[in-house]
Amino acid sequence: ADLLPVGYFHVVFTLPAEIADIAYPNKAVIYDLLFRAASEAMLTIAADPKHLGARIGITAVLHSWGSAMTHHPHVHMIVPGGGISLDGERWVSCRPGFLLPVRVLSKLFRRLLLA
Repeated sequence: ADLLPVGYFHVVFTLPAEIADIAYPNKAVIYDLLFRAASEAMLTIAADPKHLGARIGITAVLHSWGSAMTHHPHVHMIVPGGGISLDGERWVSCRPGFLLPVRVLSKLFRRLLLA
C-alpha cells in the first residue's frame, strides 16, 4: 500500500576486485565510500535534464559477500521508475523499461569512487 504506482528498477553497484581487497580490513571507510559514490552517481545522472531530469528516491542494501561466499562488496538499489521534477511541481516518469544509461552511471561511479 505504501509503494508508488510505478515500475521499479533493481540497480547494482559493485566494487572492483582490487578495491574489494582493500575493503575487507577497512570495512567502515570503504563501504561508506561505496554507498556515497553509488548514490551520488544515481542522484546526479537522474537529475540531469539530458536523462531523467528529476529527483529520485533510492532504497539501498549492502551485500558484502557474493553467491560463491567470497568477499564481494556491492550495493543493491531499488529505484522507482521516475521522480519529482527539479522544480518540485510534477512527477517525471522514465521511459518504459529504461531508467538511466548504464555506461553513464558506470563512468561517474568509477570517477567518484576513485576521487
